[in-house]
Amino acid sequence: MPRMQREGPRMPPELPAHGEMDPNRQVIDEFRARGGAVGGRFAGLPLLLLSTVGARTGLRRTVPVTYVADGERYVIAAGANGANPAWYHNLLAHPIVTIEVGTAVLEAVARVATGAERDALFDRYASDQPQLISYQAMAIQEVPMIVLTPSRALPEASR
Repeated sequence: MPRMQREGPRMPPELPAHGEMDPNRQVIDEFRARGGAVGGRFAGLPLLLLSTVGARTGLRRTVPVTYVADGERYVIAAGANGANPAWYHNLLAHPIVTIEVGTAVLEAVARVATGAERDALFDRYASDQPQLISYQAMAIQEVPMIVLTPSRALPEASR
């Protein structure tokens, strides 16, 4: 049976990448409306919004991600039920990202931690957020630990 192919134009970069049915849409909207506070599955967890540029599409994508603060930096884990999430591949291709932490909108440079630094960040993250240990148990390879180093504040309109 032949596969059905979708007809029609591709979504232009200026349109939102997430539709109304996207489960992250509600979290993103609540985060922005409440200055970074959310309920549901992220209630009580430190949360930031990570905006990346799609590696293949060039479209801007925004996802909620838990983090651990490391001085001025933010550390996130690229674990999604044992696989690397799409945003991980996006930031490898385009390491300049936008993050929203509370009400602050920041440009940041993303890099993958390696070696002893990665191990120390994993242990610190896992002590704050033990679910990382179960993600690692499901994964075939090490869960990448990403360091986000803010480079400048951005106007709120750049969300």
